[in-house]
Amino acid sequence: MKIAVTYSTKKGLGKEYTKRFVSDLDDEDIPPDLFAEGDSLRTIHSIINSFKENGHEVVGFESDDSVMRRLEKARPQLVFNVAEGLFGDMRESYVPLMCERLGLPYTGSGPLTLAICLNKARSKEILSYYGVPNPRFWMIFPDQEFPENSISFPSIVKPISEGSSKGIFNNSVAQDYESLRRIVRDNFDKYQQPVIVEEFLPGREFTVALWGNGYEVDVLPIISVNFSHLPKEAQAIYSYEAKWVWDTPEKPLDIFECPAKISSELRASIEKTVKRAYQVLNIRDWCRIDVRLDADGVPNVLELNPLPGILPDPRENSCFPKAARTAGYSYSQMLNRVLDISAARYGIR
Repeated sequence: MKIAVTYSTKKGLGKEYTKRFVSDLDDEDIPPDLFAEGDSLRTIHSIINSFKENGHEVVGFESDDSVMRRLEKARPQLVFNVAEGLFGDMRESYVPLMCERLGLPYTGSGPLTLAICLNKARSKEILSYYGVPNPRFWMIFPDQEFPENSISFPSIVKPISEGSSKGIFNNSVAQDYESLRRIVRDNFDKYQQPVIVEEFLPGREFTVALWGNGYEVDVLPIISVNFSHLPKEAQAIYSYEAKWVWDTPEKPLDIFECPAKISSELRASIEKTVKRAYQVLNIRDWCRIDVRLDADGVPNVLELNPLPGILPDPRENSCFPKAARTAGYSYSQMLNRVLDISAARYGIR
């Protein structure tokens, strides 16, 4: 099969940012997490080689201004899309929109689902409508009058349309209105977008990888997050620091347990919750869903990531590959399984 891999590298995102905003980009001009969603060239090479090893013809395209023209010229049988984009709250939808315009089959969720899942408030509203548990939240816009006496504490502040823990720092948990105002103001200044203030749940946290379509969805081994392995000053959250600063290939944090040591009842409850979230948001092919228990032990959906990270190095604690390895899949087998799931959805043999 002829496959095109579409992607956003950190280097490519840097070029795009420089072209739009500045002529000479200095380190101090870049927010620390600006390019966090971009992949490394090593990851892209690993993806491409995984498909080549399985006998596919593969081309790779950075999702820059030329990607639509390149896709139209290449006319692949299937596009394997991991492009995150950089600008706007529809950035994850750009490549799928191009594929639909060109009539090209592609892996993963459609443009609407990707846009909704990137918007934390809209996705939570849909989950709530369908009765999928998720933390209570308040949406706050810049210059909006602050909703005094209605917010419970502790609460966590998140930019409304970011992924990869962008904007969620170790100091993002507010214990009172004074700290909440400061955190919200800092978010507005840095990310120029609304925020959600979300009830901070006290229970254990899990992340769950799923693949499939419709009611034919399989849950891979559940991963639990052990925050006791974070530095002493750290909040019990999977923050930007926990994901990108404190956890390195040279000194990996031992914070993930897969499979999670949980009761069969809790496992069944988590699986039921994430499958329902997957279905009501019309996720396709694959996704990773973050879950946290409330004070009553009920699994709540924190966030859905229909473009999950897939770092190839096991030392880098990339959760979807970690769950797949526990289920018996190598990195290459995992990627080709996603490819097969997508191809089957289109009836491609």
